[in-house]
Amino acid sequence: MSQSVERYLRVCAGFTSRLSSVGADQWSLPTPCEDWDVATLVCHVIDMQWRVGGSIDRKANSGGDLVDQWREASTSLVEELKNPQRAAAVSSGMFGEQTFEDLVGTLVCADALYHTWDLARATGQSEELDEEAVMSTLEFLAPLDQAIRRPGGFAPKITSPPLADLQTRFLNFGGRAP
Repeated sequence: MSQSVERYLRVCAGFTSRLSSVGADQWSLPTPCEDWDVATLVCHVIDMQWRVGGSIDRKANSGGDLVDQWREASTSLVEELKNPQRAAAVSSGMFGEQTFEDLVGTLVCADALYHTWDLARATGQSEELDEEAVMSTLEFLAPLDQAIRRPGGFAPKITSPPLADLQTRFLNFGGRAP
């Protein structure tokens, strides 16, 4: 199994852990993402799995069981990664030319990792993220700094304190204040 797939599985496990612990009364809580409550944030993450996997017409249903919808979407993406031809397929876009496997290991992991923290913060859960995934994601995003700062993208980054740990630098880069 590649590092990208292993990273995706770890990031998914972290998101699943937080999502599975969301209480019935927490779906409407605000999140660090302006204008998004917990249900909207989770729908966004589910929709990202479908979109990258090529199922652009599939959408999360905020009135349905979001835990089951997440499991279906992330499992579908893992199944696609198991197909060697699909995993090696090359595409180009805003993030340059890369294989499907690398796209999942970079863009999809970045989205799910930041939103794992957002979900944890909104629902009072552990905010600790997978350290290797944080490091890899920051390495991927740093050269794209200005390109990702746009409406619907990343908020302005926050200057980290000089002795900030890796996760704090990662969150600050994404415009989040831990």
